[in-house]
Amino acid sequence: SKRGVLFILLLGFILQSVVLAATPFFEYYSPTMEQYLFLGFACLLLFCIKLLYVDDSFSIDPQDHALLVNRAAGFFFHFGQFFLLVSTTVLGAGLDDLTHNYLAATAALSDNSKNLVCGGFSSAVLIIAFIKSMHIRRVPNDPGKRNWFVAAYTVQVIFLFAVIFTTAQMCLAKDGPLRYLMMSEIEMLAVLSGFAFLLVVMSWLDEAVELSIYGDSEDAREFRVHPFGIWFCFTPEE
Repeated sequence: SKRGVLFILLLGFILQSVVLAATPFFEYYSPTMEQYLFLGFACLLLFCIKLLYVDDSFSIDPQDHALLVNRAAGFFFHFGQFFLLVSTTVLGAGLDDLTHNYLAATAALSDNSKNLVCGGFSSAVLIIAFIKSMHIRRVPNDPGKRNWFVAAYTVQVIFLFAVIFTTAQMCLAKDGPLRYLMMSEIEMLAVLSGFAFLLVVMSWLDEAVELSIYGDSEDAREFRVHPFGIWFCFTPEE
């Protein structure tokens, strides 16, 4: 719960920095609809990242948590949480600079702010996926339901890595078709916000599978297979 509060505060400070960067420009002229859209996309991006963040306070029993069962798993769990904060901080720094560049209409400046935003977003999504992979997965015994379970998570993983690869290429590529998505600040922010929203929708497949396959929490507990998701090398220690 403390990690979740820290992450929410960080997102709040990022949003505050965006507003503080925009305020001086709005003191001298009325914002246009396009500028409202820019701020809306920034808010949507941060909101979707918050929805993607894994809050394990209620989904995992204390005796099954990585921090209490296996030392190596606990280390990697802390490792993921730390680099999630680093990635989100980079994203926030890029958003702050991007807001200033966009409102000041300084098109001659470098693409450093765009690279920071794309790189921070890609890294944050990757780390969130890593943390999520350490959580419990409940595999049904029925072959038909098991195939549905595997298909749902396969689609989710493919889409997740497609978004990570695309946004990383937007950050690293010097030229090519993906650079056209970064021609303007608002266009790039709209693309990232759309990716983040689609990731949130895809993450709902978890809940859809749970609700469709298992009747209640007691049924779900019967299918708990491993306390660390796909990381079978982390066995519980004495």
